Amino acid sequence: MAFRQAPCVHLGVILQLVMRSTQTSTGCPQPYFRPFHGIVRPLLSLNPSATDPNGKDEQSKPFTRKKRLQVFQSNLPLQSKCQVSISICSLEREKKLKQGREGKRTTGSVGSWEETVRKAEKLVEEAMKDNDASHDAAHVWRVRDLALSLAREEQGLSLPSSNSNTMQIVELAALLHDIGDYKYLRDPSEEKIVENFLDEECIEESSKMKILRIIKGMGFKDELAGSASNDLPPEFGVVQDADRLDAIGAIGIARCFTFGGSRNRVLHDPNIQPRSDLSKEKYMKKDEQTTVNHFHEKLLKLKSLMKTKAGQKRAERRHKFMEEFLVEFYEEWDGRA
Repeated sequence: MAFRQAPCVHLGVILQLVMRSTQTSTGCPQPYFRPFHGIVRPLLSLNPSATDPNGKDEQSKPFTRKKRLQVFQSNLPLQSKCQVSISICSLEREKKLKQGREGKRTTGSVGSWEETVRKAEKLVEEAMKDNDASHDAAHVWRVRDLALSLAREEQGLSLPSSNSNTMQIVELAALLHDIGDYKYLRDPSEEKIVENFLDEECIEESSKMKILRIIKGMGFKDELAGSASNDLPPEFGVVQDADRLDAIGAIGIARCFTFGGSRNRVLHDPNIQPRSDLSKEKYMKKDEQTTVNHFHEKLLKLKSLMKTKAGQKRAERRHKFMEEFLVEFYEEWDGRA
């Protein structure tokens, strides 16, 4: 056991020297992957059946390459740990490529695609557990299902073929789209939750950037400000349309009144007219507005803002249902029905 502990001690000393030689003025190490990797690789080849050198493996299971790196990482100074994380991601990418050749469905670098989705679902449940029912996990599940359904309808039109990772980008973006929503932001650090999750899952950089651009461009307020980017991935349309479809129709009506009630907003006041000259700043400040006015300021406009043909088709029915609801609502409010 003493012999097995020695490589960990010496590795820590060597890595400290390597990392100090590459440290920047900000305290963060510069990329020094190849020399570092040259140190780690030979050590990984030693005794593949060895057990945990820290004695934490109570069941004496084989000490895998990834586990060995994680144990080494726990013994290193903070500035060295990020370089070990790079090696862990590298090993997982090799695993992904191997699984891909064997016909398994995977994404990113950590485990299978199904595992990544399960982790994303757990993140949604945890991050949104204190939200009201208008923006809870059930809303996310509906958006995910709608987005995947729209994407299948759009295949061969504006979206790439199903042979790409389009569906995976759509699913992750739909799952993560409401985490860090400004309406429920409790701490500024929550804005980085999604990006941190994608990094932890070692999602491929190009896919990661697509997902982040989709989420950033989803909001109605950005469209009001004219700041919606033209440089958005093709998957953007189906995810945004799915979110907007869940904001209209019967579900949209229920969500609208649920949100208004959670903010103690007035149900309806004939003396308060909907705002016609709506800007981003005015839209975000709703203290003096009524719940019913939200239909006129946003919900009734969403049908014409759908990006995909599939989304436009589905929006027709939901839009008509809202119009019929409002006719009935006003008649009942005035005592005419």
